[in-house]
Amino acid sequence: MIKVKSSQKISYDENKINKQVQSFWQLWNMNVGLFGIQYGWALQMANTSAIYEYLGADPEQLPMLWLAAPLSGLIAQPIIGYMSDRTWGPLGRRRPYFLLGAILSSIVLVLMPNSSSLLMAAGLLWILDTSVNISMEPFRAFITDLLPQKQHIIGFSMQSFFIGAGAVIASLSPWILTHIFHMDDTKKVGIPFSVKSSFYIGAAIFLGTVIWTVVTTSETPPRNLEKIKNFQEGKSTLDKVTEIVLLIKAMPTTMKQLAVVQFFTWLGIFCVFLYFPPAIAHHVFGAVRGDSQVYKDGIEWAGICIAVYNGVCIIFSWLLPTLTEIINHKIAHSLCLICGGIGLISLVFVDRPLLVLFPMIGFGIAWSSILAIPYSILSRTLTGQNTGLYMGIFNAFIVLPQIFAALGLGWIMKIFFNSNCLLVVVVGGFSLLLAAVLIYFVEEY
Repeated sequence: MIKVKSSQKISYDENKINKQVQSFWQLWNMNVGLFGIQYGWALQMANTSAIYEYLGADPEQLPMLWLAAPLSGLIAQPIIGYMSDRTWGPLGRRRPYFLLGAILSSIVLVLMPNSSSLLMAAGLLWILDTSVNISMEPFRAFITDLLPQKQHIIGFSMQSFFIGAGAVIASLSPWILTHIFHMDDTKKVGIPFSVKSSFYIGAAIFLGTVIWTVVTTSETPPRNLEKIKNFQEGKSTLDKVTEIVLLIKAMPTTMKQLAVVQFFTWLGIFCVFLYFPPAIAHHVFGAVRGDSQVYKDGIEWAGICIAVYNGVCIIFSWLLPTLTEIINHKIAHSLCLICGGIGLISLVFVDRPLLVLFPMIGFGIAWSSILAIPYSILSRTLTGQNTGLYMGIFNAFIVLPQIFAALGLGWIMKIFFNSNCLLVVVVGGFSLLLAAVLIYFVEEY
């Protein structure tokens, strides 16, 4: 086996390359693919729990049905990051992964709402989540590859903008198709035709926007490209796995500290992703059965609420660069997380649909910061050829709380919360407040 010693490591400090400042439209083109990626991901997040319930799942089963997806992400993201760091071809370094993930995701988005059983839906979710990771993970490293450090926060904020915009359109699409275009069938049970149509549209948008980024944005070969290729020649799979493990052990201190913040942040986020739609349907609209019209109305309204907080994310993403200049990154992120935590906790006092929109403002502010500021802090500590790998590992810390949520939330909800979905969402708010405190212990450079 080849041991990775310090004397064997190749120095690729790509941040020392004189990277050109990118124009607004160059930033737009390089990040527009995230609009489609988030469109598909938001459809998944907003509708999968409802699809499971349409297919007969009980609320306590939902976390376990989500489990395969985060497990695949935990494995896939570091591997995709490692591979993209060491890839170069006609499409460059990151773009081959954008395109491959988009093709696979688009196929699954067509199949997902046509699931005939819970097992089929869970299997397709696993494939979809893996495919989204293939496209999504290299986009973070794309910023550090192409932009000078002073533009990192602008680049990540632009990503927040497209993520928010994609989620807004995706979350509203079932409601728009039902109430404006009257695109629904007469069946009172099963997955609504408007939801199916939204998934079909999402598949086209996902693939189309990623192709736009691939075609309009070029990549510059990394320095010492031949050394990278030669260094990888002759390595067995075991050697590469060993190198990944050693690089994980050598994570920068800032990254380790941010990982703790990310764990509690995303534990709160997944409480929302898993239980917000059914919580609104059951506890605000008063639905009893998952196959009732009242339940469908509640899920539909939850989609509008998700669109609202992503709309806030779109607006606030333009303010983040200025905010981080006025106050440092840590204080800005902490304040945003506090807004989100208070918003989620306040839902316990909400008993009318329109009032749900106000907590979504606070959560939207937090969501904008979550998608940008931690990555901006991390990017300052990452230099050299392993940026993609470390971004993948960092994203894996998003997956770990999802696994925790999948394994434990159903049991906790049943035993302690009497199957009350809303209380799990409130717990998510407290988790965001804890993350808001922990960010102050992160060393910022």
